[in-house]
Amino acid sequence: MTNMPAISLIAVPGRRQATVDAAVEADQRGFSAIYCPSSGDALGICSSIAHLTKSIKFATSIQPIYFQVAAQLANQASYLNEISGGRFSLGIGVSHAPALDRVGASRGRPLSDIRQYVADLHASDPAPGVAGAGLPPVLLATLRDKMVDLSVEIAEGAIWANCSLNDIPRSIARIPQQKRDAGFVVANMIPTIIDEDKEAAAAKHRKSLTGYVMLPNYRNYWKSAGYEEEMTAIEAAIADDDLKRLPELMSDRWLSNSTLYGSAAEVRDGVTAWQEAGVTTPILVPSALKGGHLAGVQAVFDAFSS
Repeated sequence: MTNMPAISLIAVPGRRQATVDAAVEADQRGFSAIYCPSSGDALGICSSIAHLTKSIKFATSIQPIYFQVAAQLANQASYLNEISGGRFSLGIGVSHAPALDRVGASRGRPLSDIRQYVADLHASDPAPGVAGAGLPPVLLATLRDKMVDLSVEIAEGAIWANCSLNDIPRSIARIPQQKRDAGFVVANMIPTIIDEDKEAAAAKHRKSLTGYVMLPNYRNYWKSAGYEEEMTAIEAAIADDDLKRLPELMSDRWLSNSTLYGSAAEVRDGVTAWQEAGVTTPILVPSALKGGHLAGVQAVFDAFSS
């Protein structure tokens, strides 16, 4: 495949070495980038990637701003930028309530907090003006229009997660063409299962996305993307404390626009569709019916072998 996608690698305890090995393989196989979520110690695996890979780009996707002060993160990001030869980008965001609650972090006002944090990152740059040693490109986690606009204003790219294929061209249209031509990163994290059993893959996606449909900001986004009926029904089930019904309320139309699943050929075609919609960096977030994340990674490797 000419325009290879990026891949998400999650280094959870017990499989960290295997995940680092997968990063080295992704580099060798020619994937466009590696994106590392905060759930797997994003900065930790990024440090390993910086030292052990040769040419692949990599980024955090994302590092929550409420986890540490900007000065500390600026120093870490500068280090990764220099050691990797400029291959690192710093993806940051406000995360969401469940993730913050797990670590006892409180959330403020997303737009103003992100704006101030990016300003603090630049103010804390440990090597301003030193080529290849200062703060790397900053990418903002985004979903709705105001954060897209802010990313255009203060960052070098935007990272969506679980956005809708039918809606993303509208969002991308908010990014000036001049910015896009200059290399502004347009990335989206896409849950991906490669398996001939499409029904089982769809069921697993629905189960894994249950937590997202319970988040008001995501429901509001999907309503605006054309799924008001589904999201309204989900809100009614949540109000009735009938959470078991949530998967059945996620329509096939919604699922096929938010995820990738099916045969290797179907997933490859899906990646092409996202690229044609304007996403410069489709980030495959692999899973599998058996074997979890790393089995999904291997399936992605096999599907995109040259």
